[in-house]
Amino acid sequence: MIGWNVKTKEAENVGKQRELYVTITGTNHYYDKKPFAIGNLIRCTKERDNRHDAEAIKCTVPMLGTVGYIANSPYTVAGGTMSAGRLYDRVGERFYVRVMFTTQTKIICRVEDGCREELDRELKLQQMQQDDWD
Repeated sequence: MIGWNVKTKEAENVGKQRELYVTITGTNHYYDKKPFAIGNLIRCTKERDNRHDAEAIKCTVPMLGTVGYIANSPYTVAGGTMSAGRLYDRVGERFYVRVMFTTQTKIICRVEDGCREELDRELKLQQMQQDDWD
């Protein structure tokens, strides 16, 4: 963009929390992309007892269970998103992400910052509206 001023753009963002994006991978081992409609919420939980990855973050949907994992490898993390390792200390034990984009192999999500109870309610309502996942 001609005339774009980096300092001005930074000044506009002072005080705003930066949005965090992640990649969900491994979906082909579970329900493929069916649970990942654009806008859907996905519950994420740190999986401390994972013997393959000490920073594993499991992605789940009620009634289905595990639907994938937050990517933690340079080969699976999409450009512009954070790995599970970079995200691990910035989130609680359980948090939510919202599906923003999908590709053939990856799901790009935004980490949601909001009231946990409201996000729980939204996820339950979303689940009730989904009747064609089988």
